[in-house]
Amino acid sequence: MAKAVYNAIGRRKESIARVFMTPGKGNISINGRPFKEYVSRESLAIVVTQPLNLIDQRESYDIKVTVKGGGLSGQAGAIRLGIARALNDVSADFRPQLKAAGFLTRDAREVERKKYGQPGARKKFQFSKR
Repeated sequence: MAKAVYNAIGRRKESIARVFMTPGKGNISINGRPFKEYVSRESLAIVVTQPLNLIDQRESYDIKVTVKGGGLSGQAGAIRLGIARALNDVSADFRPQLKAAGFLTRDAREVERKKYGQPGARKKFQFSKR
């Protein structure tokens, strides 16, 4: 009998993470590299594992992630959303905890575009009366 594979997609800023979760020993690999090697900052490692730690499933699933686009912070947020969505597919019992912690909500904040006649999105060129 084939192992159950739960997959989900998480997005944050410009990053897109595809998460594949199977029952296992708790191994996490991101883009074919070990989890700790890819996510170099400890704060980002905590962000990635938050959904698993919340429902005490850290050692229950092997997770394979393919992530592209954006920077490390956006990628970590995308992976967190993908893991939370995959856990939601595993069991509906996890949903209230994940929802209350805000892990199932997509962070919709994006970079505002630059406007013409200005040096940036909001900043204006210096005004001089003369």
